[in-house]
Amino acid sequence: MNYTNSLTQQISFNNQKYFVKRDDLLHKDFSGNKARKFYYFLKNDFAKIKKVISFGSAQSNAMYSLSVLCKTKGWEFDYYVDHIASFLKENPVGNYKYALENDMNIVEAEIPKSFKEDELFISEGGAIFEASFGIEILANEIKSWAEKHQIKNLKVFLPSGTGTTALYLQKFLPFEVLTCACVGDEEYLKKQFLALEKNNFPTILKKEKKYHFGKLYKEFYEIHNELIKQTNIEFDLLYDSLGWLCFEKYVENFDKKDEYEFLYIHQGGLLGNISMKERYKHKFDK
Repeated sequence: MNYTNSLTQQISFNNQKYFVKRDDLLHKDFSGNKARKFYYFLKNDFAKIKKVISFGSAQSNAMYSLSVLCKTKGWEFDYYVDHIASFLKENPVGNYKYALENDMNIVEAEIPKSFKEDELFISEGGAIFEASFGIEILANEIKSWAEKHQIKNLKVFLPSGTGTTALYLQKFLPFEVLTCACVGDEEYLKKQFLALEKNNFPTILKKEKKYHFGKLYKEFYEIHNELIKQTNIEFDLLYDSLGWLCFEKYVENFDKKDEYEFLYIHQGGLLGNISMKERYKHKFDK
């Protein structure tokens, strides 16, 4: 099964050339940045582990990816959430539905304070040192691709939740890594970086306005649909829409764009689009 070495594809968007690292195509069940973050646990043996415990939102991409990991490894999976909307309980969809089908045990409660020897705790969104294992492989793929195509001046972009992927990419790449904060603000993202590394951080691009994570914004829906129309690639509505708004603005205002190539890393997470698209259609397709 192919969990690494994703395709890099050239696209044109609004008359600007970009390359897209298609991590959404890694594997139908285990793709995107979560596949990179959890690759360490997939590839190594954990003889004593019988259960994985994690937490986050009820439509998290990490939740679904962990459910696939646990099913593959034969582990139990307990996932803690603050709240599950009654509508979602009655009408399972997206990451929630498919994680349940992978035998996830979802718990509406606080996370336990301690864990047994046969339990593996993984922080929300995969913000862990072990994530560096798979992200270094991603960085090596990018370096090999750039070398093959004789690209010396490259800017690499990906949107951030916890910022773990962007942080470790910058550690392992000779190119500048750009990102934007999707979940919190820039200060939140810097704190996330500092929890894992002390220096050599990616560049955080400023957003034109404040966005609340999970809220519906017309410009997110519009750029999502425009990307499909122009590139025939579907991107994640939660992270990639804001990511493309920030990245495109950066490239547009970048003085030396004729001297550089621009690589966007696809975050995967398309199962989450199932419920998001229904919400967007209901609000904006009138």
